[in-house]
Amino acid sequence: MSELRWNPVLREWVVTATHRMERPQMPQDWCPFCPGSGRVPSDYDVYIYPNDFPTFSIPPPQADIEGTELFRTEKAVGVCEVVLYTPEHNSSLAQLPVDHIVKLIALWKSRYQELGNRPEIKYVLEFENKGEVIGVTMPHPHGQIYAFPFIPPKLRTELDSAAEYQRQKGRCLFCDIIQEEKTDRRRIIGQNNSFVAILPFYARFPYEVHIFSRRHLLSLSDFDDQHIEDLARILKFVLLKYDNLYGFSFPYMMLIHQSPTDGQDHDYYHFHIEFYPPYRSRTKLKYLASCESGAGTFINDSCPEEKAKELRNTRPLKIEEVECQS
Repeated sequence: MSELRWNPVLREWVVTATHRMERPQMPQDWCPFCPGSGRVPSDYDVYIYPNDFPTFSIPPPQADIEGTELFRTEKAVGVCEVVLYTPEHNSSLAQLPVDHIVKLIALWKSRYQELGNRPEIKYVLEFENKGEVIGVTMPHPHGQIYAFPFIPPKLRTELDSAAEYQRQKGRCLFCDIIQEEKTDRRRIIGQNNSFVAILPFYARFPYEVHIFSRRHLLSLSDFDDQHIEDLARILKFVLLKYDNLYGFSFPYMMLIHQSPTDGQDHDYYHFHIEFYPPYRSRTKLKYLASCESGAGTFINDSCPEEKAKELRNTRPLKIEEVECQS
């Protein structure tokens, strides 16, 4: 069963996908993503693997429940893919060389374009959940792509805010955020010719980092080869900062925010990547409890300027490879 159910109170879709309860939980003796499993090629660099437990599918299953005027239902049409970063089971995105990350970003770009060209797809979300504390069910290094039949609510809010800001100011909201952060400098983690990594003024997680394109780019479709290489370098720079902060492989949620694929003009939007790491100290996690999950108001029990300084002073390994400066 997989269907969309409309929440008339929050005015957003909820996906009811009961078959996902059957997903394997961190198997130890077998991995379908490793060469030799019979599920993937015997050798690969990066690889698209169809999700065995998709939230969305084409064609979608028929909705189990017939909707009403108040309780609307829709078919869960869309695409869910797994992006395998490497055949190396015990590696991670942070450990991959820059030229390998370049291949991954090129794959993200091609899938964004191909999936976004489908008329039923309104938003292509490329993301990674890393770490058991995040809820990852397969330990092999991988990310995911969800091609939505609607624009997810958080992205919808971002788009609405950016559109209103442009109407009022005649400028890009994100360009102004970048400029103000660069003027202040205290929350800048690193930058190169094409991107800047910032622990933003309004961070909700203690070590939340956003990577913004310095130019006003809408999506991966706007990237040339230099943008792709520069993004690979600053991604590795940030991820090595995370891993060396406390000396262990840092868990996080990473989401690529880019223009919708609904055929509308979103020239007011701005490409960026957001990281949500759950650790607030070496031994303590930030839990999304009642105020965050129930009320929607985050409480950050740390100072963004102090946490940005911690990350900035954490020296990444192989710094000569990433060539980013604070």
